[in-house]
Amino acid sequence: MRPPYATAPEGARHPSGDTSETICVLGIGNVLWADEGFGVRCIEALQQRYEFAPQVQLIDGGTQGLYLVQHVQQARRLMIFDAIDYGLAPGELKLVENDDVPRFMGAKKMSLHQTGFQEVLMLALLTEKYPDEVLLIGCQPEEIEDYGGSLRPAVRQALEDALALGVDTLRRWGAQPVPRERPLSEVESVTFAELSLGRYEAERPPEEVACRTGDERFMPAREAS
Repeated sequence: MRPPYATAPEGARHPSGDTSETICVLGIGNVLWADEGFGVRCIEALQQRYEFAPQVQLIDGGTQGLYLVQHVQQARRLMIFDAIDYGLAPGELKLVENDDVPRFMGAKKMSLHQTGFQEVLMLALLTEKYPDEVLLIGCQPEEIEDYGGSLRPAVRQALEDALALGVDTLRRWGAQPVPRERPLSEVESVTFAELSLGRYEAERPPEEVACRTGDERFMPAREAS
């Protein structure tokens, strides 16, 4: 994934460096591994549908890990969208808040990006530059071992519920979300245009051609037990 890109313009923060109003909305995960891309897809949809006050940053964090620490340190309020293994039914959402977030992200890791982001949160705590409010909107994935796959139907539906929860919280935080009227250009997009959900699903090869579940020339199919 590309380095994180923030939508907030230069000067959105106070000249003194005060971050009292900065809101960071972060989606993490890998869109190439099916439901693992949930967090990034949330950020993509949020930017396509809404515009926000200038102090709001929308960030495609991908799998950047420690490179995201500056955004966490600079935020007063932090919202995170991610696919999390809660041990629940696929597509079920769970909210985790404030001090529970770093502890929870380290409890059940699904992928390396979660290890890296737990370290980001802990580093922000150690440097005493930690947001006053943190909200993790996590979704139970159905499938994350499908390289080149996309969101499963249950997780795609959950994305809509996650966005509704996120927008309600952002409104309470003073982010001033309003429906987008001005078309979003590729330059402004926080995610790769080439990997946008619609384009990704329309242009990716079918499973039997892409060998997304393994090329049996090298990985013979298991015999039925």
